Amino acid sequence: MELAHLPVMAAEVVEYLVTRTDGTYVDGTVGAGGHGYRILNNAPAGRFLGIDLDDEALEEARRMLAVFGERVMLAHGNFADLGCIASDLGIGAADGVLLDLGFSSLQLDDPERGFSFSASGPIDMRLDRSDGQSALDLIVGAGERDLAGMIAEYGEERRAHPIARAILEARDGGRLSTTKDLADAVLRTKPQKRNKTLARVFQALRIAVNGELDNLREGLAAAVEILRPGGRLVVISYHSLEDRIVKQHFVRCEKPCVCPRDIPVCVCGRKPTLRVVTRRVVRPNDAEVARNPRSRSAKLRVAERLAEGEAP
Repeated sequence: MELAHLPVMAAEVVEYLVTRTDGTYVDGTVGAGGHGYRILNNAPAGRFLGIDLDDEALEEARRMLAVFGERVMLAHGNFADLGCIASDLGIGAADGVLLDLGFSSLQLDDPERGFSFSASGPIDMRLDRSDGQSALDLIVGAGERDLAGMIAEYGEERRAHPIARAILEARDGGRLSTTKDLADAVLRTKPQKRNKTLARVFQALRIAVNGELDNLREGLAAAVEILRPGGRLVVISYHSLEDRIVKQHFVRCEKPCVCPRDIPVCVCGRKPTLRVVTRRVVRPNDAEVARNPRSRSAKLRVAERLAEGEAP
């Protein structure tokens, strides 16, 4: 079957995630179903649960994975709640959890979603368009300090204050209704690297609108809880904020003791729950980047659930 969406590092995901051909696998960001298709092909007796906030993505996944019949379950929801979602569907434990934190081409290329500065559309940026405030709502209610803080923290943009000021000037002047208007406001600050600055600002607003970093922290914890011993957690991130959270979570779960260094024996009683499988981050190879340039920033990390009392 020809896949309309190219899943990032699909071969690596299958290699690390599918440890049993009859296993139960959860994809917390199923998207159009590209990874799910590969996982189910390599787990011919396995079950699969795909979760996504985007109803349109779920429809694509439903079409993509229909060939696998009753082995597939799909659910609209946030991967931060994957434990509850899985439990409601009768899944008590999983052999693998995948979190691909990127956005599909279907989302990025649709101007109506507002994720891209390359085409004009509403300033929306919500993954779930049925819930919450849009990016424009956020801007309308923001002061300069708040907006600059978002751009600095979530976009890692040094010129956050002049950019925030320009956006709010456009808002107050009635010149902010589309993503083109937003991009024009940013460009009026004359950034040296136009596209990079635009990407940072759009990223910052998208993260703020969707609560992405808090959801990631909650989703990682939920994924560890649902994994059975020997099960794998595979995470693909696309920017340093995400990757840092994933790396730090894996380290905390592998070496959880929080006792002060001057105490010779652990007294906190915390036990390791994960073993880090990928000591170095895994990146897409040159052939994949040439085939799918949007994969170039991807970073894959893997950890394995430990049995109680098992050493990393």
